This record gives sequence, C-alpha cells and structure tokens, in this order.
Amino acid sequence: MRKTKTQTRTAYHHGDLRAALLDAAEIELTKKGVEAFSLRGVAKRAGVSHAAPAHHFSDARGLLTALAAIGYERFIETQKRRQHDASPDPKAQLAALGLGYVDFAMANPALFRLMFSSEKTNKTNEALATASSAAFDKLVVEIQNITKSDPYTDPIAMTDVMAVWAIVHGLADLMIAGRTRRITFLENLNKEEREAILSDIILRASTVQASE
Repeated sequence: MRKTKTQTRTAYHHGDLRAALLDAAEIELTKKGVEAFSLRGVAKRAGVSHAAPAHHFSDARGLLTALAAIGYERFIETQKRRQHDASPDPKAQLAALGLGYVDFAMANPALFRLMFSSEKTNKTNEALATASSAAFDKLVVEIQNITKSDPYTDPIAMTDVMAVWAIVHGLADLMIAGRTRRITFLENLNKEEREAILSDIILRASTVQASE
C-alpha cells in the first residue's frame, strides 16, 4: 500500500525516510522507467522536499544503486521460497531456483532490468556488489550440489553455471518482453503444466550431470 504524505513525514521523524524514499523510487521506476527516473519525481511521490533524496543518496545514480541492491536481496528470497516448496533433490532445487528467477522478473520487470541490464547503477558500490555476488553464488552452490565440483576451480562446472544462467536469464527476459506468446502451446497450459515445461527447459540448459 502506498503511504500518504502525512504517513511519509511521520516516518521521516522516526528515521525511516530512507526506506520511504526507496519505496517511492521503486514506484517511480515502475511508472516512468529508468531513463525518465528523477530525484524530483521520487521526492514528489514520497511527499518530501526535493532535497531529501539527495541528502540520503547524493544523486539519482546513488538511489538507483541502493534500489538495485535491495532488489537482489528480494530476488534471492523469491528463489528460496520456490526451493522451500520443491523436492530436496539437487536437480529439483536447481529448477526451483530458475523458476524463482522467472517469478521475480515477471513480478518486477522494471527492477529486474535495472539490476541486470542498466548502466544507471554504480557496479562498484559495495552493497550492490555484495548483493549481486550473493545471487550468483547461490547458482554456483546449486551447480556444485549436482556436480560435486567447485565451479570456482573447475572450468567445466563453471561452464554449467554459465549455461544455466544464460538460459534462465534469457527465458525470464523473453517472458517479461511478452515474446513467449509466440509459443502458443505454453499459453494453453495450466500453471503446473507450464512450470513443468519451464523446469525442463532450465535443466536442459546445460549438460549438468550428478557426480558418480
């Protein structure tokens, strides 16, 4: 639920202005897109002075960078929810991680694009770098659980990581762009059938094989 100006100002007095600005920034990003994003627009949505966002984030780049870092944290939580409901089998966990990836993209397309394809964020920012690395490490761990080999030291296992990532990310990007509507049979499936097909695509993304 969006906060009223009175609620936002009250939050400011309780030290929550930063969180209120991030909420407003996500709405601004969703409504306007990254190219039209502005601190002035965020301030207006939050019901605070035009100077308030700059006080906390310096500039639009700083605010977008903080928003992207939070996005990665939510991204991981979405994947964890999928995995919680899936079989503990390593391949089922990998497929669930991929479905969580798609879930997040479909629910947050503007934020997803900001995180993965925008040049408007500061990639060297410590919080963003830590959050994005955590998301990548999660995929690495799932591949390692299957191959029993550390992708950071085994080039073949890292190839599996990159193959799965490329396919899952491409699938998510195609879906939020509406491109999969061309695949008409997908549109006629129920949720369980569609997710079974998507899981199959994710697991076909590489030659990932369990270690003997």
